[in-house]
Amino acid sequence: MNKKDVLVVEDETSLAGALKTKLEHGGFTVTIARDGEGALAELKSRTFRVVILDLIMPRTDGFAVLEAMKKGDVKKSPVLVLSNLSQPQDRERAEQLGAIKFLIKADTPLADILAFVQKLD
Repeated sequence: MNKKDVLVVEDETSLAGALKTKLEHGGFTVTIARDGEGALAELKSRTFRVVILDLIMPRTDGFAVLEAMKKGDVKKSPVLVLSNLSQPQDRERAEQLGAIKFLIKADTPLADILAFVQKLD
């Protein structure tokens, strides 16, 4: 694993691009997966400093990605969930499946996401 590699799993093109730009300006190398299937393909071959994971996506959702990581079907990396799901049970489920942080998209500036990624060891 390269300590600078970040996987952004986001089906919203504009947000994925904004995250990529912000993180790259912060010195990180960013890979984008547009859905859970793409994320699982990336996680089969390598680990990342962090995976920034949306939960609601086409084909394979973020919960399925977390489940695969927990079971050991793919390589494990720290996961920051970035979702518009704001129900307590969604947060609890993500955390039970191994997410280390859960942020609401609409309430979180990109600078806060960058700061979180920078603080990871």
